[in-house]
Amino acid sequence: MLNSFLAGTITMGFAICALFFLRFWRTTRDHLFLGFALAFFLLGVGQALLGLSIVPEEERSFLYLFRLVAFVIIIVSIWRKNGETGRG
Repeated sequence: MLNSFLAGTITMGFAICALFFLRFWRTTRDHLFLGFALAFFLLGVGQALLGLSIVPEEERSFLYLFRLVAFVIIIVSIWRKNGETGRG
């Protein structure tokens, strides 16, 4: 029961972070914030599915792909942002 509660709080934390970055994207229209919002949303979805399912080893399930895609989105967003500042 404690694991379900902690999975829910982690999911809520990811959702709050996603909404936080989405708010910044709406005011600045900077794609870096949109990438972070999408990545945190995917991390939250993955954590929610993990909390609702019974997976004996997380790293061997398809749920690990949510984290992989989220971190790829973060890396690509940072890479694109650094490319924008270099063009001047």
